[in-house]
Amino acid sequence: MSILNVVNLSHGFGDRAIFHEVSFRLLKGEHIGLIGANGEGKSTFMNIVTGKLMPDEGKVDWAKHVQVGYLDQHAVLEKGMTLRSVLQSAFAHLFELEQKLNLICDTMGDAEGQALEEMIEELGVIQELLTMHDFYIIDSKVEEIAHALGLDDIGLDRDVSDLSGGQRTKLLLAKLLLEKPDILLLDEPTNYLDTEHIEWLKRYLNEYENAFILISHDIPFLNSVINIIYHMENQELNRYVGDYDKFMEVHEMKKSQLEAAYKRQQKEIEELEDFVARNKARVSTRNMAMSRQKKLDKMDVIELAREKPKPEFNFKEARAAGKYIFQTEDLVIGYDSPLSSPLTISMERGEKIALVGANGIGKTTLLKSILGLINPLSGSVTLGDYLNIGYFEQEMAPGNTSTCLEEIWKEFPGYTQYEVRSALAKCGLTTKHIESQVRVLSGGEQAKVRLCKLINRETNILLLDEPTNHLDVDAKAELKRALQAYRGSILIICHEPEFNEGLVTKVLDCSKWTTKK
Repeated sequence: MSILNVVNLSHGFGDRAIFHEVSFRLLKGEHIGLIGANGEGKSTFMNIVTGKLMPDEGKVDWAKHVQVGYLDQHAVLEKGMTLRSVLQSAFAHLFELEQKLNLICDTMGDAEGQALEEMIEELGVIQELLTMHDFYIIDSKVEEIAHALGLDDIGLDRDVSDLSGGQRTKLLLAKLLLEKPDILLLDEPTNYLDTEHIEWLKRYLNEYENAFILISHDIPFLNSVINIIYHMENQELNRYVGDYDKFMEVHEMKKSQLEAAYKRQQKEIEELEDFVARNKARVSTRNMAMSRQKKLDKMDVIELAREKPKPEFNFKEARAAGKYIFQTEDLVIGYDSPLSSPLTISMERGEKIALVGANGIGKTTLLKSILGLINPLSGSVTLGDYLNIGYFEQEMAPGNTSTCLEEIWKEFPGYTQYEVRSALAKCGLTTKHIESQVRVLSGGEQAKVRLCKLINRETNILLLDEPTNHLDVDAKAELKRALQAYRGSILIICHEPEFNEGLVTKVLDCSKWTTKK
């Protein structure tokens, strides 16, 4: 049974086409991975099927009475809301039913005859619905999912405005799973999630009986939960049965076959054109030349997709730093209350260290305390000599209306326009991206703009906070290669063990010193 049908969908922004007459179907029980390079339109597609965005052309048809749940990283969480109240809002429709039930009970005393009978009948229907949807065990369901995703460690009565990016994602994911929709739409759910909770989500999705569509650049995760791939590339959407590895195998084979057919056709075109040119003027061979020209005119010419620009990251290196990068003495990090026990740690020149541990335990706060962006609650940080620091933040500041061009020019005012364009192009951004405002780009394209700033500054120590979030497979592989080649020091927060492997020389487990147990 088809749950979602998308027919001849076309959409674009300005003169930039995203889809051209693409079709898509979602069947009951299908676990779909929606993949493609940064900027190919995966999140735009999700916004169209959820009705947040109207397509330029085409039809989106959902089956009747289908409840759709969408993990939206940009959902509004207002100050004053607690984690518990957000989770309980997953059952808002049941609380409304309870209010209706109470209202009927309050007015039943004054009713009689037919009206009373109708009230009793409606009361029975509502009671049945509440029981069927586990209304009377909501609190235990909230506690159960909160525990599974580590939200009870944060505290269910905590204000949502205090949450880190990772904690926010977990909260929105927990609310969505409590809603138990018929269809789950998940846009990069593993961004900001730590290893333990990625494993839990993996188990949950494997046991999930309904259908879901998942956007993810985390290939091991994707491989473990999906059975259908939809690949978005060059304004097209193609369906493949199997996991990501199977898709790659078939996709590469199709690509090779198309290239071989293209070469054969180009050779044939060349021979036909040559024959026509040599024989069209001679009376004896004019008819044969015209016949070949007709064949050329009717030919369905094979076109190869233009190769997408692949990013090239090469970090500029400053002169070597002193022996120690930083040393801390009895450092206690935090805001209003301590996030760590007193820390005495140090980092030497040339080390590449990964900070690991669950979300919200203070990894980003430690980076900012070392940089001096946040004052410690007590203790001290001593930075080494001759440091040239490069810092990659998780997210770009909201409300930025600069174009990519202006963003880089602000950072490097001495660059010519050609140098700015060239620097952005090396990071895998096209002319259309370069002239667009940063805020309209996809998460992966925004990350490439931030990386562009970083690689063009001379550094000898890099502090990287979740640099792989939103990056597509090619960009991630190139970033790892560039960091392995970098001769400076690296302090990195990354929840992808595959990325850290072969890159870092030491792992610091932050759960050993955090106060957030």
